[in-house]
Amino acid sequence: MRALKQVLGVDVAQKELVVTLGRLLDDLSIELYAYKIFSNTEKGFSSLLAWAKKLADPDIELRFVMEATGVYHQKFAYFLDDQGCTLSIVLPNKISNYIRTLEAKTITDKSCSEAIARFGLERKLDSWKRPKSNYKYLQQLTRERDQIVSERSIVKNQLHAESQEAEPHERSLERLKERIRFLNRQEQEIKEDIHQLVNQDTELKKEIEIISSIPGVGQLTAIIILAETNGFELIRNKKQLSSYAGFDVKEKQSGTSVKGKPRISKKGNRSLRKAMYFPAMTAVKYDDNFKNMYVRIVSKQGIKMKALIAAQRKLLELAYILYKSKTSYDKSHETQRAGQKNSMSAQSV
Repeated sequence: MRALKQVLGVDVAQKELVVTLGRLLDDLSIELYAYKIFSNTEKGFSSLLAWAKKLADPDIELRFVMEATGVYHQKFAYFLDDQGCTLSIVLPNKISNYIRTLEAKTITDKSCSEAIARFGLERKLDSWKRPKSNYKYLQQLTRERDQIVSERSIVKNQLHAESQEAEPHERSLERLKERIRFLNRQEQEIKEDIHQLVNQDTELKKEIEIISSIPGVGQLTAIIILAETNGFELIRNKKQLSSYAGFDVKEKQSGTSVKGKPRISKKGNRSLRKAMYFPAMTAVKYDDNFKNMYVRIVSKQGIKMKALIAAQRKLLELAYILYKSKTSYDKSHETQRAGQKNSMSAQSV
């Protein structure tokens, strides 16, 4: 039988690349015919590529498919891009949901690579584009700053506890104060690096201005959103964005005996969720659209955190919409949309 399509599914781990080579035949059946493990190193990359080219049909495009697994997939993705290979990177939740449909009883690295290969053969995937260097640098800088802020908060708490003791040790207090001054200096250096990167890229600066036009969203939050989503590179719709950030709602219900409380999955980008917390607090306090939404949810559900999470999700989705449309936030337009939505809801009742 003739092959119509061929895919190399890659399950990425910290030290290993577990790969499965498969093809879609002209009778639409799938054949997984090769499996191997390579080290997640430059040497392993070269060996993997040579192995794949040796086994694959040279007359049919070979597509590499992998999950976006933290940072461990990045070096291999850049290597493949340098070699001119066709690559697709898929959000992890897509693969995990697909594996559930296979009803696999045992999940191993091999079965995951097989599932990724099947997924690539069954679906039409977009080719991965190398991210702008500035997005990558901004992600590193904003995450470094977040670590420094967290560490400084811990040291400040230690300083407060030490200073409240009956006989505090003066040298210990001074060392804690010096550590805080050191962390302050480091945070300032990071802010200067971020400012320099933004000012060097006119397009990036405009994108940040558009997103920071949203109530409650400052320049730093806008930078984090762009850095953590790589300029929304892998995002195709609002639902996918919510899932990527871990704002998607999960609920377990079966008949009348099992009814779990709906809650967000939190299986997503933690940095992105964290960045949306304080902007949501500000938005529900000072913007009427978000305030009305917050009050409506609290009056209906009685849970303030649920309303605040809804505001966080809406802020993130709004950032995506404005980024794609290249337009700034218009409060009157959002008010009109909210009014139309409420009117439609009332009519349906």
